[in-house]
Amino acid sequence: MPALAWNTLDTVLLDMDGTLLDLHFDNHFWLEHLPARYAEHHGISRELADAELLPLFRQHAGQLNWYCTDFWSRELNLPIPALKREVAHLIALRPDADLFLAALRKAGKQVLLITNAHRDSLSLKMERVELAPYFDRMISSHDYGYPKEDQQFWQALQADCPFDPARSLFIDDSLPILRSARTFGVAQLLAVRQPDSQATQKDTEEFAAVEDYRALLLGLSGH
Repeated sequence: MPALAWNTLDTVLLDMDGTLLDLHFDNHFWLEHLPARYAEHHGISRELADAELLPLFRQHAGQLNWYCTDFWSRELNLPIPALKREVAHLIALRPDADLFLAALRKAGKQVLLITNAHRDSLSLKMERVELAPYFDRMISSHDYGYPKEDQQFWQALQADCPFDPARSLFIDDSLPILRSARTFGVAQLLAVRQPDSQATQKDTEEFAAVEDYRALLLGLSGH
């Protein structure tokens, strides 16, 4: 990955799950823990639970509901935030993400966390991994009523936290979200090569990808 031209960047926008935090927690929760609890609750087999849940997940993917713990608690008649707490020990920072965040603060950049995660999920994660001091603002797309996949999210973000897209860097593990940011005019975009430490590396297609946060620090100090 080529070194970033830090002197051309004022604002750094960062996703949370899969970008700063290991996506293993989320994947384990949605694909293993929740289906197991759902099967238990309904007295059905795990195979049947998967057969009922996976089409529902696909139906809502990329929409605000997909990220909404209130929606899934109602839809599945299960206490989603409480179930997440059962596996909260899996919440973990990606290697050197805190080092990168500390360097951004020291360099005086505007640093914004922008996540599609519901405020419930954000709060749970901040209990386990103390990231709040590194950020000027921590924003959930639920605050605006639009997911990051939607241009209206970006318009609301700019109105709420003025930033110049042409002088901004955005890092996210979702390619559709990176494309949405590109449409809005965000100049520097980076994907994440391995969002889930327990899964294989991803093809990030047209986007350069972060593999090591230390590598991004080149040229950052002293600005």
